[in-house]
Amino acid sequence: MRGPWIFLQELTLGGMFKILTSAQNPKIKQLVRLKERRERDATGLFLIEGYREIQRAALGGIEFDTLFVCQELFLGSNEPRLIEDVATTTFELPAHLFEKISYRDRPDGLIGIARQMKKKLSDLPLKKSPLYIVAEAIEKPGNLGTILRSADGVGADGVIVCDRCTDIYNPNVVRASVGTLFTLPVVEAEGSETLQWLKGRGIQIVAATPSAELEYTAANLLGPIAIAVGTEQLGLSERWMKAADICVKIPMCGVADSLNVAMATTLLIYEALRQRHLLR
Repeated sequence: MRGPWIFLQELTLGGMFKILTSAQNPKIKQLVRLKERRERDATGLFLIEGYREIQRAALGGIEFDTLFVCQELFLGSNEPRLIEDVATTTFELPAHLFEKISYRDRPDGLIGIARQMKKKLSDLPLKKSPLYIVAEAIEKPGNLGTILRSADGVGADGVIVCDRCTDIYNPNVVRASVGTLFTLPVVEAEGSETLQWLKGRGIQIVAATPSAELEYTAANLLGPIAIAVGTEQLGLSERWMKAADICVKIPMCGVADSLNVAMATTLLIYEALRQRHLLR
């Protein structure tokens, strides 16, 4: 029986993979440009690096345009099957070139160029008591990606990224989300549009702010809610604070007055999950 490494070598030697060796190749230059938001916005393409992330993108129905591989950097034996599942134009790169274009400290030999999937608020699932997360103007890609990962962890019904400062297809958002960006309903929308959508469907807005009197564990998070969190430095805007139905705080017993936004979001949504589990 042929092993996966032999299978991959046969694909390469059989001419199904084109071998690229120069950083000046137009395909490599395009990949490098996609690290920038301007190029992603202009082309509707983005980068996905890593076995787990590409696997989840394929699971989420993401359409791939191109795949770049480096056998020398593979970490396991399942990569050939994933490459076959993605079924797109594939190029093989030598290790030194792959490491040069990678945005990871330890690349695992897989980078894909994929097409963005634009979801609307109307695409979000409407259940009896949905749990949404609203992330307003989050600046750091790592924080946004971690929020997505936590949202996936609690089985949230969707994440709405409002008035974006960083786009959801930033490579570091994809990386920090460990691919949950592709299996979770995620929408980018304007704040006013989102508020109108939530209010029109009877979804209560829970605003996280250090100035609130009610601790988050004392709030009723059982009904249809959207937990809203704001920028790393300033928190939620006045518009969201005025629109909030419930304001909650996370108790802080040290000198800092607030947590990192991703950590705070994780605490809040897991409290909502805890309360909902108690009713089961």
